[in-house]
Amino acid sequence: MSGREFVKILLAKECLTLTELAKLATESSDKKYTMDGLSHKMRAGTLRFDDAEFFAKLLGYEIELRKIVKNSQDKNLI
Repeated sequence: MSGREFVKILLAKECLTLTELAKLATESSDKKYTMDGLSHKMRAGTLRFDDAEFFAKLLGYEIELRKIVKNSQDKNLI
């Protein structure tokens, strides 16, 4: 999943616009976020993981990594 897809999913789940996310993020940090800046990073594929993680936490989510356990009956999982 790309950073763009991740942010779009967060926005859809919370019924927020990119402009609203930028405003919330600016109010909650020392950085200045704008809709244009976020949109450009998302289109260019340069959104940093720490920004995506910050947005998730800001909206009440956490990013979790789960190891895929190989099941002897399912040879498609690695």
